[in-house]
Amino acid sequence: MTTSPVRSVRQQADTGRPERLRPARMSPRDVLRVGGVGLRTRPLRAFLSALGIAIGIAAMISVVGISSSSRADLDRTLAALGTNLLTVAPGSTLFGADAQLPVEAVGMISRIGPVRQVSATAQLADTPVYRSDRIPVAETGGLGTQAVELDLLDTVGGTLASGTWLNEATAQYPATVLGSVAAQRLGLGAAGPDIQVYVDGRWFTVIGILRPVPLAPELDSSALVGWSAATTYLGLDGHPTRIYTRSVEQHVEAVRAVLAATANPEQSNEIQVSRPSDALAAQQATDEAFTGLLLGLGAVALLVGGVGVANTMVISVIERRAEIGLRRSLGATRGQIRTQFLAESLLLSALGGVGGVLLGGLVTAGYASSQGWPTVVPLWVVAGGIGATIVIGAVAGLYPAIRASRLSPTEALAAP
Repeated sequence: MTTSPVRSVRQQADTGRPERLRPARMSPRDVLRVGGVGLRTRPLRAFLSALGIAIGIAAMISVVGISSSSRADLDRTLAALGTNLLTVAPGSTLFGADAQLPVEAVGMISRIGPVRQVSATAQLADTPVYRSDRIPVAETGGLGTQAVELDLLDTVGGTLASGTWLNEATAQYPATVLGSVAAQRLGLGAAGPDIQVYVDGRWFTVIGILRPVPLAPELDSSALVGWSAATTYLGLDGHPTRIYTRSVEQHVEAVRAVLAATANPEQSNEIQVSRPSDALAAQQATDEAFTGLLLGLGAVALLVGGVGVANTMVISVIERRAEIGLRRSLGATRGQIRTQFLAESLLLSALGGVGGVLLGGLVTAGYASSQGWPTVVPLWVVAGGIGATIVIGAVAGLYPAIRASRLSPTEALAAP
């Protein structure tokens, strides 16, 4: 209950002693109002100080957001393509030579109960792909040719960007489907009956172009031809070099355990079995390690922004000594002065934090859209970013606030 001035004077007359007046309390609204005075009077300095905080927060938000968006895209890809794809490939013999898969390997693997799909490819040696017969032989562009079975596309989850896939008829003739990288390096944007590439001294008609195959990236840089055509025109010996299998999801590990022995019962130690989705997960783990490094850089930027806020507040105290002295002489307590400058520091940091969150969200959305990823900004990083700015604002403004509260009215008013 507030004591009125008239009542106070009457009490002084009755008792003969002056009553000690209590300083007026500042409401939260008053704290925000007086805390914003310094920001409004020096907008450019406030903007530059908040910018340092914003850059640090934006760096952290965008790094985590881009990483989360990439992870969401990977999860979406694996959900669409499945994690039950296993590949079988030859390893090395005991003497270091290249091993070979038996011709019967595909048939033997197809007899495994939980296996639902089996398909194979054969890498053809010394069969680079050229756009023209005038290109020097040495300029292969890293492209090769693979013989494929007709059910390969369904097994690996591939899709066509242009044209059609091989069928019973085209698989017997010089026709090819190009991987996405191969088509790009050859300068081909679409398939057609008049589009041809040069393979091992023979022209092959490009009947299709694949989109990237995430679970079988080795197909992206190859020209794919039918198994029969490869045998007739390119000298295929019938031995596959990679076998792809799809199994019942809950039995994938059991199938994985017996694939090597099934593909080559005599030399199972020469067979390599892998799970492409594990490779993608390992790549994601590498990206997360890189994300941790970038987060450290963002934290350094945030620390630099905090130092900028502290510097601004110290200068503000020095420049506003007369204002502090006037307020103290009018009855403001040390606690109120301290609250004023601490609130100003918190407001400055909060402005930078909110701006950083918005900027980081925009960077994440822009990059994710350019890559075709879903935009994901975790709530915890937004809350953490704003929380970090509050802590930085409190720490950066604590010393200047204490320094301002310790100025006596006479000293402050006497300052030039």
